[in-house]
Amino acid sequence: MSHEPQRREVMIRVHDGVEIALALYMPDGEGPFPVVLGASPYRYDNNALPATPQFLWRETGPIGLYVERGYVYAQMDARGCGKSGGEFRFLDRNEQKDLYDVIQWLSRQPWSNGKVGGIGQSYFCMLQWWMAIQRPPGLACIAAFDGLNDPYRASVYQGGILGDFFGSYWWNQNRIINRHPANGEFSREQPCDLNLLLQQHPAYDEFWRERCAAEHLHQIDVPLYSIGVWGKVDLHTRGNIEGFQRAVGPKKLKMIGPVNAFVANREFNSRELHEAVLLPFYDHYLKGLKTDYVDRPAVEYFVRGADAVRSAETWPPAGVRYVTWHLSAETSGSVTSLNDGTLTRGKASGERATSHSYPNPGWMIGVVGFGPNNQPDPARRVLTFTTAPLERDLEIAGPIKLVLYASSTRDDMDFFVKLSEQMPQSAEERGKDLNPASYWITKGWLRASHRALDPRKSTDMEPYHTHSDPQPIEPGKIYRFDISIEPMAHRFKKGNRVRLEIVNGDSVITDMLWTHYYTPDKIGTDTIYHSAEHPSALTLPVTEGA
Repeated sequence: MSHEPQRREVMIRVHDGVEIALALYMPDGEGPFPVVLGASPYRYDNNALPATPQFLWRETGPIGLYVERGYVYAQMDARGCGKSGGEFRFLDRNEQKDLYDVIQWLSRQPWSNGKVGGIGQSYFCMLQWWMAIQRPPGLACIAAFDGLNDPYRASVYQGGILGDFFGSYWWNQNRIINRHPANGEFSREQPCDLNLLLQQHPAYDEFWRERCAAEHLHQIDVPLYSIGVWGKVDLHTRGNIEGFQRAVGPKKLKMIGPVNAFVANREFNSRELHEAVLLPFYDHYLKGLKTDYVDRPAVEYFVRGADAVRSAETWPPAGVRYVTWHLSAETSGSVTSLNDGTLTRGKASGERATSHSYPNPGWMIGVVGFGPNNQPDPARRVLTFTTAPLERDLEIAGPIKLVLYASSTRDDMDFFVKLSEQMPQSAEERGKDLNPASYWITKGWLRASHRALDPRKSTDMEPYHTHSDPQPIEPGKIYRFDISIEPMAHRFKKGNRVRLEIVNGDSVITDMLWTHYYTPDKIGTDTIYHSAEHPSALTLPVTEGA
């Protein structure tokens, strides 16, 4: 077990009479002290556990560090979790209002200097957006680290497609850690059937509007430090970028480079990250100190593939050029896939199309099949469109868009899209039909019946879908689909290739926690068109190269 600072526990009666449990980790002395508040469904009495990716929901950061530096670290159990009363209903209005009441209470205590800041990763961060939106007296700033603000679009129904994460993996985990806390005391049952609740709302309706902080980001006027993680495009990344773009108070954005949730969790729980990145922010806004946070650029972003940090005044950075590659039926000869198509800067000519039928008989684990060496091969059983080897490094930073013209034998279809970097391969390996090394960079999703765009919120590079009134497609009819691929900063190396992958599902092999259900009605054939009349195309935000 890890060393946990001494805590005292209090119960706070909130707006509707429910009592919310709060743990206070207090510094030595009488104060007054600034307060950082973390709120989550994960039970503060689980803080005795080591902060390790084995306990992926331990996302408080190093509590002891803040206590040593003269902060009160306050942590509340969300309604219906841990020792708090009420019933958990996943980001509902009561859960939001509880934050207002707790922050107000904290700011009025005799040991408080009246200033409260939000802290914490993932769900903790999701609740920080709501802290700031409500503007409670005493809230002085939030450091929104790695957290979504639109649960429908960011995870539960990506592109309108129901995902496994929140209803299955996450809710099962949350119920287990509430039922079996580290000290074995105060076991908590949670009667909410979140899996069913989410499935009862497949379209973006009032249920989701109530829980969508993204609709209110323009109300955030407290100082904001939004820190996103490139490796979390399946869940949180866009939330941090949009939070920065739309908040109206003092704000800065920092995009960092952990490659997945486990590395991001480990980094957030390190003292080093908090000493270098977060404490200067809190010291400035909660203690009134002059720190180096003041002199940091408005935007700092890590470029994956380059191992470099760039600075800018805006996101996307000024000077980005949006460069388009068209999908083509010509073969690249570089990869074994269902089609081995190409990406070309020139426009396609003639009426060309690429079809795939599903479920593919070679799929073994999701859409992943096996190669001739009996190893999983993510490319072999999907559609690919690949550039020629790059003549120079290609660096991108910003939003990414894919336009597809497609039809189906069904009245709906799903697009799962990945952008990957493909490495060179020897002729000997290619001759053995082994696929070249590659790794995915970012992803996008869209269900055809959710194709309707919101013209008020869509931009040239970021199509925004309403998801409010899904409409089936007519079998055999060609439709245009605008797909927003999650934003990214990445450098593709000279000699490597940019590869686009398209299929109608995913796999635990390639997508870990972030998979989607493959439903029994998904049997048919989809066709993608790439011609002068139907120019399917990928557009990248290029900062260097091309």
